[in-house]
Amino acid sequence: MFSVGTIPASAKPGQSAAWTPKQAPRGSGAGAGPETPEVAASSTGPRGGALSDHGDPDEAPTGGGARGRRRPGSCGRLPELVPAGGAGAESQGGGQPAGHGGRLRHGGPGEPAGRRAAVRGTAGRAPVAAHLLHRRPAGARPEEERRCLLQGTGVPEAVEKDLANIRSEYHSIVLPFMEAHPDLFSLRVRSLELYHQLVALVMAYSFQEPLEEEEDEKEPNSPVMVPAADILNHLANHNANLEYSANCLRMVATQPIPKGHEIFNTYGQMANWQLIHMYGFVEPYPDNTDDTADIQMVTVREAALQGTKTEAERLLAYERWDFLCKLEMVGEEGAFVIGREEVLTEEELITTLKVLCMPAEEFRELKDQDGGGDNKREEGSLTITNIPKLKASWRQLLRNSVLLTLQTYATDLKTDQDLLSNKEVYAKLSWREQQALQVRYGQKMILHQLLELTQVSFPVP
Repeated sequence: MFSVGTIPASAKPGQSAAWTPKQAPRGSGAGAGPETPEVAASSTGPRGGALSDHGDPDEAPTGGGARGRRRPGSCGRLPELVPAGGAGAESQGGGQPAGHGGRLRHGGPGEPAGRRAAVRGTAGRAPVAAHLLHRRPAGARPEEERRCLLQGTGVPEAVEKDLANIRSEYHSIVLPFMEAHPDLFSLRVRSLELYHQLVALVMAYSFQEPLEEEEDEKEPNSPVMVPAADILNHLANHNANLEYSANCLRMVATQPIPKGHEIFNTYGQMANWQLIHMYGFVEPYPDNTDDTADIQMVTVREAALQGTKTEAERLLAYERWDFLCKLEMVGEEGAFVIGREEVLTEEELITTLKVLCMPAEEFRELKDQDGGGDNKREEGSLTITNIPKLKASWRQLLRNSVLLTLQTYATDLKTDQDLLSNKEVYAKLSWREQQALQVRYGQKMILHQLLELTQVSFPVP
């Protein structure tokens, strides 16, 4: 490890863990990312390393802010401005595995318990996009643009949840508190718009110490602001990270960094939908090795119902789903998270496929045992290469679920491929269009890989 420098910080004595900063906004306030809500705010200047290429200063300021996502967790109380999860967004399932040696991550479940909560859609508030800091061009309709460019990705839904939670917090907690203390808060500062900005600043710049695995049931640690620790940009293939000790934060290189090269930190293992939601930039395909695609859990239920032929089979499918809910393996707003090399929600997906596809008699026996029957896991982890080894009925259900998921996008894979492969056409796209295209394309590539791996061959009679 190569020490790059230290940043003094207050810390709890005796603790030793690595922290990762949230991304600071970059670019001017002239524009906003595709998921940017329509709010007015003062602009902020460029941040990050001099060689940063995350933002377009003329069109797409970036910032930080769910996990959502999604997802995935604080419950919307004011002191918990930095959530423990992002919406898979909540409904996006979180989209990031545990990793990076316990370093602090922005919203989005990093630890196993956090990920499980996000997958089931139980997380409270998804991270708020720090693009709330920036003003959009006059006459722009952000909601329509978000849905047009990012339909199917989970980002529009995550942003709407952010805004709803902010409004709720403001009117139920913040405004009453200010009104109760008129000597401290003048009428001028009693503004939802200002609260948007303040929340976004904390989300963009703060650090939050992760809980230990045995502390999963505790309230999340409070966020702290550490000036100068948030200036580094993020890459999945980063070359440094922040380490936290009792006396300082140290930026430590994880590999030799040549003179003049940018130092890249990591904000955690983040899918592109999370990056664009929380920070306003993405890594172009195929650079983001942490990218994921989500299959909504209710989509798998829908695929199972489509496979029923009688009312009795349909009722049994619902009974199986209710049983899975009781086991806390699925939820109405949860999602199965698929990475490039593995299924990040392995236990949930395997259990769901097993219960939905097992013979009726076997399901009755399992239910009679209250789920405590044969808990033997399938051999091997559910890596992408192991998917063809799943039972044919499991693969068929998974394949049908992927097909339904692909129908939620406004464009198909070939349309996006054509845009990416034509450099002249791609260059004419706006920054927001380019970033949204990268998000869609990365997700669709993962889903189409699943389609290839779940092909079911039936014997010819």
